Amino acid sequence: MSAHISSTQQTVRARLATILCGRLVQTVALVGLCSAYIQGPLVKIFDFAGALAEMQHFGLQPAALFAPAVIVFELLMSALVISGVYRWVGALALAAFTLAATFLALRFWELPAGPDRAGAMNGFFEHLGLVGAFVIVAAMDLNGGVRQGIPAVVRP
Repeated sequence: MSAHISSTQQTVRARLATILCGRLVQTVALVGLCSAYIQGPLVKIFDFAGALAEMQHFGLQPAALFAPAVIVFELLMSALVISGVYRWVGALALAAFTLAATFLALRFWELPAGPDRAGAMNGFFEHLGLVGAFVIVAAMDLNGGVRQGIPAVVRP
């Protein structure tokens, strides 16, 4: 395969770049990236007893302190990522939070072989993917949005 890019390929790439770098697509993508960090706190708000039980299950005591802290943290950091205000802070905070939560909640290596272990393993690696995505968002934001031809994430 030739390293030369045809004019058709250049046109397709330019059109895709225009679409993918547009404010709407990037905002929808950032909302999608943060969706679990919006949905989770909303569920915790509407089922606070469940939120307390979840904190206790993972050994986070006092649960009455951890549950509201997690709710506020996830919603606030998601707002930073989506709004673009200190996006890199929100993205790195959610990356660190996700990494810690992944090692706390998805220790697949401790489970016996079977569907529970497979599910936990899948979840573990999916969460590592989220960590990587948040690191990329932070890096792009800190770098002004462009590095080695990677287009900018939208600015407020």
